[in-house]
Amino acid sequence: MLETDVVVLGAGAAGMMCAATAGQMGRRVVLLDHAEKLAEKIRISGGGRCNFTNLHVRPECYLSANPHFVKSALKQYTQHDFMALMQKHGLSWTEKTLGQLFCDQGSEAVIAMLKKEADDAGVNWRMGTELFEVEKAPEGGFVVRTSKENWLCQSLVVATGGLSIPQIGATGIGFELAKQFGLPLIPTVPALVPLTFQPQDLWGELAGIALDGTTVSCDRTTFREALLLTHKGVSGPAILQISSYWEPGKPIVIDMLPDVPDEAIFPVAQRDKSVLNLLAEHLPRRVAQAVLGDENRPLKQLNPPEIEAILQRLHHWAIIPSGTQGYRKAEVTRGGVDTAALSSKTMMARDVPGLFFIGEVVDVTGWLGGYNFQWAWSSGYVAGLNV
Repeated sequence: MLETDVVVLGAGAAGMMCAATAGQMGRRVVLLDHAEKLAEKIRISGGGRCNFTNLHVRPECYLSANPHFVKSALKQYTQHDFMALMQKHGLSWTEKTLGQLFCDQGSEAVIAMLKKEADDAGVNWRMGTELFEVEKAPEGGFVVRTSKENWLCQSLVVATGGLSIPQIGATGIGFELAKQFGLPLIPTVPALVPLTFQPQDLWGELAGIALDGTTVSCDRTTFREALLLTHKGVSGPAILQISSYWEPGKPIVIDMLPDVPDEAIFPVAQRDKSVLNLLAEHLPRRVAQAVLGDENRPLKQLNPPEIEAILQRLHHWAIIPSGTQGYRKAEVTRGGVDTAALSSKTMMARDVPGLFFIGEVVDVTGWLGGYNFQWAWSSGYVAGLNV
């Protein structure tokens, strides 16, 4: 039986941040992961450029059964702290839409930075190591049994992620460990995921068309970003965002032209033009045809209720999705370890001293655009200070 102060399960974003921080605090740390390759989710993020945080990180950008839970960690380690870490390692970034920050040197540079931080802090790496069993040690702490060796540790950090993107190794082991130690779970579902339509709603002939600047709403939540029509339904940033708020049976409402006044869509001065030609000035022609159906009379032949019906379809296209494309296409998992069982200041389980949960395994889901990575950095850092 080998001994160490801390075992971190999961060498992703949260796990590496936690291990490096704990090592810098003088703790002996073992970082263990079943994967041979380090931080695959960081590697594929942002098309290989890693959208590592967002300038506008704030608690309101996160979903959780307790919306206040994220406040402490986000305050203890901010987006500016991570930006300073990037600068320390000579990395730069580019700001894209809505405050999203992408690493100019690419995802591999972010992984290398975190690995160097952990290496410099003396972290003991155990990649390609299967976790067999975890149990409480009779004398306190935890026994961690693996495919390579067994460890006795004072603190155990679960940073195993959620269920999203199983093709790169995601598993539900973190949720199983939470149940083993009596922590409640919020039911998990795919989030930041494309939505599918019923066959009768599917505009298959429109697949591949993108609409910029649409607004998509579900209940009282609205996002304004691009939308992509697909063979299966809808995708694109606006849809991925709203998917975290959507529940089966609920409609989503799309406004295709939120910025165009009705009088500009159908101007009185152009009453002799067909409604199709008028609408095609603002939308791709195939979309305009789908909105209008067989309607293609000159504007002057339509009465006010007919015009209003067209505008209603433009601004309030209401659809009840049939579902989502599931965890294979989801960027994150909504739900997870109930935050009521954790300390927001330390990430430690309230009733199991020495047991910590961080990152995506916790019931905290950020918006699209770097928010989930920031949660990984913040929760990992806070746990690292307290293990």
